[in-house]
Amino acid sequence: MLGILAGMVKPSSLVKPVSVTRIAGRYLAHQEGLPKLPVPPLQQTCEHYLAALTPIMDPEELNHTRKLLEEFQKPGGVGERLQKGLEQRAKKMENWLSDWWLQTAYLDYRMPVVVHSSPGVVLPRMEFSDRQGQMRYAAKLIAGVLDFKSMIDNETLPVEYLGGKPLCMNQYYQVLSSCRIPGTKRDTVVNYTLDKRPPTHITVVHNFQFFVLDVYNSDGTPLTVDQIYIQLEKIWNSSLQTNKEPIGILTSNHRNSWGKAYNNLIKDKTNKESVRAIQKSIFTVCLDAPMPRVSDDMYRTCAGVQMLHGGGSRWNSGNRWFDKTLQFIIGEDGTCGLIYEHAPAEGPPIVSLIDHVVEYMKKSEMVRTPMVPLRMPQKLRFHITPEIKKDIEEAKQNMNIMVHDLDMKVSVFSHFGKDFPKSQKMSPDAFIQISLQLAYYRIYKRCCPTYESASLRMFRLGRTDTIRSTSIDSDKFVKAMDDPAKHAIRGQAIDRHLLGLKLQAIEDLAALPEIFMDTSYAVVLHFNLSTSQVPAKTNCVMCFGPVVPDGYGVCYNPMDTHINFAVSAFDSCQDTNAARLAQALEDALLDIKTLLEQTPKAKL
Repeated sequence: MLGILAGMVKPSSLVKPVSVTRIAGRYLAHQEGLPKLPVPPLQQTCEHYLAALTPIMDPEELNHTRKLLEEFQKPGGVGERLQKGLEQRAKKMENWLSDWWLQTAYLDYRMPVVVHSSPGVVLPRMEFSDRQGQMRYAAKLIAGVLDFKSMIDNETLPVEYLGGKPLCMNQYYQVLSSCRIPGTKRDTVVNYTLDKRPPTHITVVHNFQFFVLDVYNSDGTPLTVDQIYIQLEKIWNSSLQTNKEPIGILTSNHRNSWGKAYNNLIKDKTNKESVRAIQKSIFTVCLDAPMPRVSDDMYRTCAGVQMLHGGGSRWNSGNRWFDKTLQFIIGEDGTCGLIYEHAPAEGPPIVSLIDHVVEYMKKSEMVRTPMVPLRMPQKLRFHITPEIKKDIEEAKQNMNIMVHDLDMKVSVFSHFGKDFPKSQKMSPDAFIQISLQLAYYRIYKRCCPTYESASLRMFRLGRTDTIRSTSIDSDKFVKAMDDPAKHAIRGQAIDRHLLGLKLQAIEDLAALPEIFMDTSYAVVLHFNLSTSQVPAKTNCVMCFGPVVPDGYGVCYNPMDTHINFAVSAFDSCQDTNAARLAQALEDALLDIKTLLEQTPKAKL
């Protein structure tokens, strides 16, 4: 037992970026100085792959996979050929993985972005409960995002460092003025930031109606909070009745269905212009109707699902454009947060933006508002044909099925925060991950493939790789992190390398090597636990859906004295239950703490 715990005493910087320092610097010059993502050695990946399979496969299947791997690695064999192809690709490209990853993880993925892909963020509950409070908050939030945007535009966004190494800042430049475009087989992402005339408007949606709101004066200065407030009031007053046809709900459908409906929708010139105005906008603000009232202990969970899907067609799901990269959600009842389309960025840059905006909103307004009349925000018109109406009805039904199927539990673990693991000289992230392993094991009496995202931002255009928290050691009793975890942020993990080898084989038009058709490969990629630590200064929590039908999505934000958790599952799976895992996780955290406190320090 003590040996197991000793494994948890790891420097946190090896596990994942937790505390980053920020130093001002020019974006492009900084990017050029970053190292390229390496291609890990083939033998190393094969060894780590086998180690990852050991706790989750039975011996017979494992033996079969071992033989396939030996064959794959033979000198002059298929593995060596694919490895050379990848190394050549790495020499030619800025990042051998980033384009492939964007396509396979996001743009080729055909499930709805809602629940299955787009994360939501729940912000602390606000004290307002009427339209004036809602609009005042929205106006300050908009001004805060524009303040953040000015740092991106002027290239004065502070460069982030981890362990003395600079991190790639590219994702920050992808989240504003961008949007996903549906296709019938594959989606694309557009970014209007580099246009000759970059967008100067945001979109505001209220009662399912979309408006274009210019947020800059003719001299290029941003509108003041007071000016934005006046404009939001105009929008509110001209959209008092709920629009019968929630056009935005189309964006929640299965990507192929939405792709077909989209092509049909934009045949009409007015519709095309309206859609383009949403896509080009800097970001979207959703002014939501109040949620159904719930008890205080259920509030966070209800706010979580509100951010992820809007509550269904009767509530706020039509008050969205889910393809938009950034959508800030501000409810009339003080429920606030956002949802973001995942293709352009991971969680940490989004959370940095939130932290900046929250700090900005604490400042009192010093700017005198010029007494100039402002143009009426423009309402976006849509011509709804019978065919489009049919598509909307289908999207509504599908959305309501998703809403009923999502099982969610957002909770605050209040017994301790990252302060306790730190007092034990342990990584808080490793501590939480080992507790998750224990919680899952206690419920299911087995270990499962576990995904924890690890940032690759040390490398140019780096996105993520996988920390596999389930290891041979964790099987003996859920040890902290094995070697692949230590290697993950250094570009030496196995998952993206294996993906690269597979895609290299497809690109070479060669037969797919047997290791990729092996049962083990399917099992190892079936992540029953998909997890992510998204630390923020703001007392918020990110939430996302499970990645497999019989799995869980777990996101957490460790604060100093408490931990915010969001656990999701699907009701359609009888074996999973979000509240049960959340409770088991709480028990596991407390039991490991007790164990540590009863263990004499010297023996560690």
